[in-house]
Amino acid sequence: MKKSLFLGAALILAACTSGPASADPVDLDTPEGALEAMRKVQCSTVDGKDITFFWFGRAYSRRMGERDKNIFNVEGMNVRSCITVNDPEKGLGYKLVSREILLYLDPETGDVLKTWENPWSGEEVEVMHVANDPVNFESYVTGRDGKPTKFGGDVLGDKFQMSFTVPLFYPNPLASEYQKQIGGVYHATEMFNFMGDLDNLIDPETDTARVAVGWARMSDWLPWMNMQGRDGIIYMHTAGRKLESWDEMSDRMKTEIRTHYPEYTTAPPDMDDRKNMTSWKYYKAVKDGEITLPKR
Repeated sequence: MKKSLFLGAALILAACTSGPASADPVDLDTPEGALEAMRKVQCSTVDGKDITFFWFGRAYSRRMGERDKNIFNVEGMNVRSCITVNDPEKGLGYKLVSREILLYLDPETGDVLKTWENPWSGEEVEVMHVANDPVNFESYVTGRDGKPTKFGGDVLGDKFQMSFTVPLFYPNPLASEYQKQIGGVYHATEMFNFMGDLDNLIDPETDTARVAVGWARMSDWLPWMNMQGRDGIIYMHTAGRKLESWDEMSDRMKTEIRTHYPEYTTAPPDMDDRKNMTSWKYYKAVKDGEITLPKR
């Protein structure tokens, strides 16, 4: 989401703090309506209300000259909430706070992997699942470019859809200070898709939208795979939805959370100001002894 600056009226502040402001449908053609709609997609217009997303799919390898391999399956969740912010400089908006898990699964049995046999080296390695806490962002009525925020999606008859492609290219937290000279830049692309009923999205009586989600990711090999510089990438393709409640997740994920990640039953504190965690930063923190992996 783009950051912004807006001097909001009291009516808009009320809409963001306590739900829809009036009986009129949300107007996607106004900055205020666009912001409210995107907040309903991402979380809820009720401050502090926990919302959970859940998704599942497959992960594949791609290397020059060989068929793609379904090297494992994946299952993920994100629990989040939003709170209204009204910064003197940035103006009115909302802050989203969240934490997320991505599990790597045996493609045959569906079991959560403890170890994985690298099909190219024959080495058995310990699997490090993703547990990113936090993953936060803010959004406002005016974008970084100084222009009014527009609805980040399209209306397709009685449906809406929002698609975001996020190219990532930045210094790798696991590489040396000489990344420009010898390589080591983190290179990935994340692709998000949200779709739902338009009437539900613009209904002034609803605080959150019913949403189906898609997530795809292309990236370098995961560090725990020990690929030792081999050519190729890993890509993941998943689908899921926003849940009515946390309990609608799979029994497998709920067991993992209750056993190993109990804090993931709720979103982080509303005004969480920690730096965002990524899967590669998480790996480095584990190797540096800052995070202890759960015993499996």
